[in-house]
Amino acid sequence: METIESTLQNGKSSLDKALQHLVEELGKIRAGKATPAMLSGIMVDYYGTPTPLAQVANVAAPDSRTLSLQPWEKAMLAPIERAIFEANMGLTPMNDGEFVRINIPPLTQERRKELAKQTKTIGEDAKVSFRSIRQKMMDFVKKEVKEGYPEDAGKKREGEIDGRIKEYYSKVESLLEAKEKEIMKV
Repeated sequence: METIESTLQNGKSSLDKALQHLVEELGKIRAGKATPAMLSGIMVDYYGTPTPLAQVANVAAPDSRTLSLQPWEKAMLAPIERAIFEANMGLTPMNDGEFVRINIPPLTQERRKELAKQTKTIGEDAKVSFRSIRQKMMDFVKKEVKEGYPEDAGKKREGEIDGRIKEYYSKVESLLEAKEKEIMKV
């Protein structure tokens, strides 16, 4: 049987997962600097099986404008190149027979504004997840109050839920603010 305590714990873990997802999504947005996380969503055709890029090559950022990919097998150079082109990220991989190198072009002001908008959208998606989780927790507390849980204790629990949601909202805001500064910095 589920209790209010276990529901609040499950809610907290769901909030943590949603926040972690936000952090991962923000990491994929390139802010003019080369980071291996930019390529985290790319799948490479590894002998007929779609495989994450990080499992077929070592991805490194030797400097702020370059990504270097060293495949575990030389036969993977062409599939890695193809996967990067197909990802349609506006990046041009260069294969030198040993490594695949990607030069990251500097962002235009217009592209920076687009990325800032995209960041806000991702943040709003996280907030929608938080609201959904909050609603589930609140509904459970209200159901328990109807079934005999003390009303004043139920109100206290609702206050705890609201406080936790506000705390997560402020974490999202600070993450978005930091990412926007990073994007807009020339």
